[in-house]
Order: sequence, then C-alpha cells, then structure tokens
Amino acid sequence: MPDTILHYKVVELLGEGARSTIYSVIDQQSKKAYALKHVLRKDPKDIRFIEQMETEFELSRKFNHPNLRRSYELKLVKSILMKVTEAFLIMELCEGKPLDVRPPSNMMSVMDIFIQAAQGLKAMHQLGYIHCDIKPNNILSNDFGAVKVIDYGQSCPIGTVKERIQGTPDFIAPEQVARKPVGVQTDVFNLGATLYWACTGKHIPTLYTVNKKGENSFLLDDRIDSPSDLNPKVPTSVSNLITEMIATKLQKRPADMDEVITRLELGKHILNKQAVGTANMPPTSVPLDSDSVDV
Repeated sequence: MPDTILHYKVVELLGEGARSTIYSVIDQQSKKAYALKHVLRKDPKDIRFIEQMETEFELSRKFNHPNLRRSYELKLVKSILMKVTEAFLIMELCEGKPLDVRPPSNMMSVMDIFIQAAQGLKAMHQLGYIHCDIKPNNILSNDFGAVKVIDYGQSCPIGTVKERIQGTPDFIAPEQVARKPVGVQTDVFNLGATLYWACTGKHIPTLYTVNKKGENSFLLDDRIDSPSDLNPKVPTSVSNLITEMIATKLQKRPADMDEVITRLELGKHILNKQAVGTANMPPTSVPLDSDSVDV
C-alpha cells in the first residue's frame, strides 16, 4: 500500500475490484478525510473502467442526498500520446460495510436499510438516471443504521439501450440481459432481487443465470419460491412486494420507488405491531412436572 497518492496521505485499503483499488485518505492540505478510487489501465480494453469512473464522477458530483455517495474530483493521468493511463476519483468517505459483508440481523433492520436504499434510488431517478447494478456489495450500512448506495459506474440515463450486457448475474433484470431500454423498473428489479437475498439468504434464478446453464427460461417467475415460504418472519405484504419487484414483465413490477418505499414502510409498521404484541403477552408458565432441566 502506498504512503501517499497525489497530495493525499493513505490511511487504509478499503477494497479492490477488477481494475480498481479504493483507499481511505486524508488531504494533507485541508486535513479532510476522503475515499480515493484508483484505476490503472493495464490493457487497451481497460479503457472501459476509466469510462465507468468518468460516468460515476459526472453523476455523483450532482448528488446531495444522505443515501447517495458524492464525488468531488476526478484526476486523469495521460501518456505522451495523450492516452489516459490511470485515473483517481476523490469521493465522500462513507462509514459502514456492504450487506454481503454484514447482512441485516433481523427483519426490522432489513426494512430500515431497504427503505433508505430506495430513497437514494428515488433521488437518482429524479435526476433522470438509474443505477443499473444494485446488489448487496453496493449498499453500505453503518453501526447507526445509516445507508449509502454506492458505485455508479454502470449508471446511465433512463431509457438507455446498452451496447453490451451489464449487471451482476444474480441480480440482473431481464431487460438488461436482452439489451432492451433500461429504466426505473430496472432498479426496482435489482433492488427486489437484493431484498430477496436479504430476507432469504438465497439468490433468485435470473434470465442470465438460467441462460448460462442452458435451461429453459419459460415461466421463470414460477420457479422462484415465495420469500415468506423460505423465511416465515417475512410479512406476507413484504413477500408479495418482493415477488412483484422481481417479476419478469415490467408491467407487473411496482411503477417506481415511491410505491416500493410506501409498501416497505407498511411492512415496517406490521413488524412494529407484532413486536408490541409479543412484548405485551403474559409470560408463559412452566409446569412443575415438565421436562425442563437446569444445568
């Protein structure tokens, strides 16, 4: 790990990707803490990683929302031939860990996290952009319950038709696999697939994973178990919402994040009522001739 990068003191390695490395750093001039993403171009094809960083910067510098990570500066290093060889993105330093590292501990935590994630995505949609790669690794939560949606390298304007398949296999929407226009309901699907995983610990079969296995994708929706069947702690209303969010057909999904937020808040209300009801139940008495033991 380097001691310094540009005029930043490196504090800690936060993570590594295919061509990127992220550090926590301190600006040696202002003494402020940031996250710094470094991309090194090792091959001509690696230009796409530079392009993704440029996309992330152009979008996230516009953000002003508590559930979205903001970027502040992009520095490009060019060769003598004026080709970009590496890039540095200065971002907001976000405390917390991704959901795949620290999954939600209970259903109430699931509701809180995904309501905030949906609120962040709603803010993106209001700017005319979609995320296109929501998955556990791209949702951070900290010890105080605050949530950040991160990594906007695959984000694009609503209605974009991508030149190649982009997304994460276990969370990708059918329209992404088919390279059709992506929109708000694409993020609804990605978030729903992530919510399914958070509630059940399992991944849904997506069009991408089914095609890779050479299986028939006909009636794909019917092959997905209900979240409440896999985990009885999931309220029926939330289970129904998830099933709709991951529907193959766009018209069967919630129209936008407003609907998702409203229904998740209803699920949270149901869980609260259940918790109050359980707390008010009289203690269960144990008969003297029971088989209980005290060791």
